[in-house]
Amino acid sequence: MADLRGFDAQTVEPNDSFDPIPNGDYLCIITASEMKPTKAGDGAYLELELQVIEGPYQGRKLWDRLNLNNANDTTVKIAKGTLSAICRAVGVLQPKDSCELHDIPLLVKVACKKRDDTDELTNVIKSYKKRDAVAAVPASSPAPA
Repeated sequence: MADLRGFDAQTVEPNDSFDPIPNGDYLCIITASEMKPTKAGDGAYLELELQVIEGPYQGRKLWDRLNLNNANDTTVKIAKGTLSAICRAVGVLQPKDSCELHDIPLLVKVACKKRDDTDELTNVIKSYKKRDAVAAVPASSPAPA
């Protein structure tokens, strides 16, 4: 049991729904990272916790897992490619520790996916880009008169 003396629910706003956020691009920061062993114990993955930092979903958290140590070479190649995208997006090309990737804004493409075990929707991260990647897309200009 936990001692909750001093907590008054009337003084704290309740959390909103934890439904997945809609598909789209979100400005985020990496807030935490940790290497964890795989369930089978034969590898390790880098778990990243991200937080949306602007817009209507500001404060919402997202997670990604990069299987950097795995018997499957394809899995490792995908994870290293994702890590490369993250490093390029935050401008840290040769990190010595994952904490060097924290608190630097980056653009995260998020999608919704149905979970295999529960059929509930969950968020998945599809890509990482530099913060200014949206600005790099040219806006259509009106045709000359």
